[in-house]
Amino acid sequence: QAHLVESGGGLVQPGGSLRLSCAASGIRFIINMGWYRQAPGKQRELVATITSGGNTNYADSMKGRFTISTDSAKNTVYLQMSSLKPEDTAVYYCRVVAGLGNYWGQGTQVTVSS
Repeated sequence: QAHLVESGGGLVQPGGSLRLSCAASGIRFIINMGWYRQAPGKQRELVATITSGGNTNYADSMKGRFTISTDSAKNTVYLQMSSLKPEDTAVYYCRVVAGLGNYWGQGTQVTVSS
């Protein structure tokens, strides 16, 4: 059974850093892994994705501040976030696109506030 476990969210001051992790299990033929976020009253939006071949894609507002990476052996995707701003406050969701379907994590809250 497919399962995604996210961790690493929390409260951080503006300018600070956080690293999110998402461990996938029970999913075969992974095509890409990624992070999305949803702020209150807004639609869910792309943060970054990474393919099984290591190609990355970032939303423009995250370029240069966020870095996505994977540990293929652990089927884990990471999101290193730096220079965080209050507008980065949102629930961050992990997504896995695989040959047999798409899978979403439960979300982890990131709050950027002084």
